Amino acid sequence: MDTNYLADLRALSETLNFSRAAELRNITQPAFGRRIQSLEAWCGVPLVNRRQMPMSLTPAGQIMLDAAGDVIGRLERARREIEQNQAATASLVIAATHALSFNFFPSWINSLGVEAATHPLRLLSDNMKHCEKLMLSGDAQFLLCHAHAASPTPMRSPEFQRCILARDRLIPVCGRDSNNQPLYELPGTAERPTPHIAFEEGSGMARILTSVLFNRRTDLHLSSVVSSHHAMTLKSLAMEGKGLAWIPESLARSELREPGRLVIAGDASWHVEVDVALFRPCTQLGALAETFWQLVQDTAATGMSWHL
Repeated sequence: MDTNYLADLRALSETLNFSRAAELRNITQPAFGRRIQSLEAWCGVPLVNRRQMPMSLTPAGQIMLDAAGDVIGRLERARREIEQNQAATASLVIAATHALSFNFFPSWINSLGVEAATHPLRLLSDNMKHCEKLMLSGDAQFLLCHAHAASPTPMRSPEFQRCILARDRLIPVCGRDSNNQPLYELPGTAERPTPHIAFEEGSGMARILTSVLFNRRTDLHLSSVVSSHHAMTLKSLAMEGKGLAWIPESLARSELREPGRLVIAGDASWHVEVDVALFRPCTQLGALAETFWQLVQDTAATGMSWHL
């Protein structure tokens, strides 16, 4: 059965007039009448009361009209989903944490060369929780984030692959005093814990710091004063002297140089080495995304494992 006949029946139910329905369907009235007759032949019963005025659908016609609405609606939804899928596979969609969107992504994507620059690309910048949701729901093909092997993440093998792009470290920083010394000290004491500007519990950075550092140092005494998902917020509050924060060194570097407003608070034992990684699902992606992934891997293999 031609599904156009279902649209014909719906037009007839709206107008209750063969001439006006044919006009809506942009065909001649005789052709329209033959199509309704073909639909009735397929059903095996009359669908239209032609002898009464105004005309109406028979009970069978009403049943068929309801089915037509369901079928047409499903087909239209399927077409929209196909169009959306084609649009998604025609461009690269990368979810990236705020910190890396700001200080890593522009130079990294540029380092991939002209080939990467020709790919249409959407960068979705958000906190780690939302970026993970975008990946798990399939709304992003790639996730750019900080990662550590010891930190829990839903982006695990065998469902996901990762490519290490660079190295960074989380370092404790705080404001400077008049002698360029840290305003706060580590590890603090039970009586005088160090004010801590923390990543929001459950965020990617918080998970890394908790699993790699905080759970392993019994001598650490912190007092949380504020928390946020955003590394830039932590950096700004540390610069204002509100407390001590662990943030990516790549994000803090400009303010660590004199006469910058930040200073490292603590020796290297308080630093946490982290990877800058690009994740992808192990399932087959579109041709464009697969080409991009191969380019990323080839570029990383030529010596991108440097500190930011």
